[in-house]
Amino acid sequence: MKRNIKFKHIVLAAALAQVTNVANAADRELLDILLQNNAITQEQYNSLLERDSISSEDILSQPQTAVEESVIEEMVAAEVAEQIENDFPVTASRSSSGFRLETRDGNWQTNLQWRAQMRFTTPYRSDPRQLSNLNSGDQSNFEARRLRMKIGGHGLQPWIQYYFEVDLQPSRDVDDSSSSSSARVIDYRIDLAKWDWGGIRIGQWKVDLNRERVDSSGRQQFVERSIANRVFTMDRQLGIQIRGHLFEGTPADLRYYAGVFNGEGRSVNNTDDDLMYMGRLQWNFMGRDLAWRQTDVEYTEEPTGSLAIAGFTNTGSCTRWSSSGCGNLDGFDSPAIAMPGQFDIEQVVEEFAFKYRGFSAQQEFHRKVIEDNSDNSRHVLTGGYAQAGYFFHNLFEAVPEDLELAMRYAYVDEPNATNRAFENERREFTVGANWFINGHDSKITLDYSRLSIDDGLLRMSDSDNRMRIQWDVQF
Repeated sequence: MKRNIKFKHIVLAAALAQVTNVANAADRELLDILLQNNAITQEQYNSLLERDSISSEDILSQPQTAVEESVIEEMVAAEVAEQIENDFPVTASRSSSGFRLETRDGNWQTNLQWRAQMRFTTPYRSDPRQLSNLNSGDQSNFEARRLRMKIGGHGLQPWIQYYFEVDLQPSRDVDDSSSSSSARVIDYRIDLAKWDWGGIRIGQWKVDLNRERVDSSGRQQFVERSIANRVFTMDRQLGIQIRGHLFEGTPADLRYYAGVFNGEGRSVNNTDDDLMYMGRLQWNFMGRDLAWRQTDVEYTEEPTGSLAIAGFTNTGSCTRWSSSGCGNLDGFDSPAIAMPGQFDIEQVVEEFAFKYRGFSAQQEFHRKVIEDNSDNSRHVLTGGYAQAGYFFHNLFEAVPEDLELAMRYAYVDEPNATNRAFENERREFTVGANWFINGHDSKITLDYSRLSIDDGLLRMSDSDNRMRIQWDVQF
C-alpha cells in the first residue's frame, strides 16, 4: 500500500517538475489542491509557499501523509487526462456523421460510419411492373437491403471535402453469380467548397436532379422509394458539377446546380463523345434552406419549403440508371445490344417540399422523352408521387412522441414492354409508420401498399397488396 502511494506521489511530483515560481497563480492553485486532498499538511504547504521555486524533489522530500489511495489515483488520472487533452494532436469524438478523428487545428478530419437495412417483404420483393409479375407467385423474403460503410471529411483545409461510400454486400437472386453480391464503391467525390455562392464537385455521386433520389435511403419516410424512382432517376454518374447557394436568408434564397457527366452510369467509361448535361434551380421560398432528408423528426420550428425545377439531356445506350449502373426500361434494348447513341433522352422534373413542426410533405412530377434512333420512334413517359407525414403526438398526447404516420400516392405511365405503341399505367398507394428509436440513425419502418397495373395492350388490369417492415440503423 505504502509503495503504491509512494509511486503515485512520484508520478504526481513529476507532473510538477516544470513549476518554477510559486508567485504564479497556477502554482498557488496547485498547492491548494494538494492541501485540500491531504496530499500535504498545512505546515508543508506553508513551507513550500515560502520557497522561491518548487521541484519534484521538494514534493518527494515531504513526509508521507495518510492519504487514501483513491484520492491519489484521482489526482494522477486527472493530471494524465489533462496532459493528453493538451498535448495529443488528434481528437476523437462522435458526431452525426459517425466516429470522428480530427486534428486540433481543424484542417484534417475523417468521419467513419456504418449503416444497415434489415428488411422483410411479402409477397413482392420489388415493385411489380407487368401483369405477369402480379401472377408469378408470392415471395416472402428477408434481406440485408443495404450494408454500407461511409468515409468522409476534409483535408488540408476545411473547404476541401471528400466522401466515399462502399456497398459491402448487395443482394442477389438465386440464379445470379456471386460477383453480383461483391462489395463495390458507389460514391467517391471531392468538393471544393470555399465559398457558399460557388463550388466545384468532382467524382461519382447521385446527381442532384430530384429530392426523392438524392435523399439518402437512410433518411426516407417509407421502406423504399416510390415506383416512379426506377423510371426517372438519373442516379450515380461520373463527372463534374458547379453548385452554389445565393441570397441566403432572403426571400430570393436560391440553390443552383449545373453538371456534365459521362452518362453511362456508375463506374463506366464513356463509349463516345456524347456527354450528359444537367441543371437544377431550387428556390427556398421562405428564406430557409431545406435539407435533403425526409420526415420532420427534427421538429422544424419555422415553416421551411422549397420549389425546384431540374432536367437533363443524354445520348447513349442507356434508358435508365441505378446503383448497378446503366440499364434499360422494359421494352427498350439493353445497353449490351443497343447501338452507341441509340437513345436520345430529355427529362424534366418539378418538385415541392415543405416541413413545419412535425409535418412534412413533398411532391415530384416527371416527364421523360425517349427517341429511339433505331426505328425513329418517340416515347413520352410521365410519373411522379406526393407524400406527407405527421407526428400526431403534437395534437394528441396519447400518441407516442416517436411515432410518425405517413401516406404516399405515386404513378407511372410508360410504354408497354411487349408493344411500345401501347401504355402500361401503374399506381401505388402506400401508408406507413415510423418508430424513431434514435432519429434516422435507428428507426423501424412498416408500410403497406396497394399496387395496380393497367395493361394497355391486353386491356386488362390487376392489383395486389404488399407489406414491408425494416430496421434501419447506422453507427
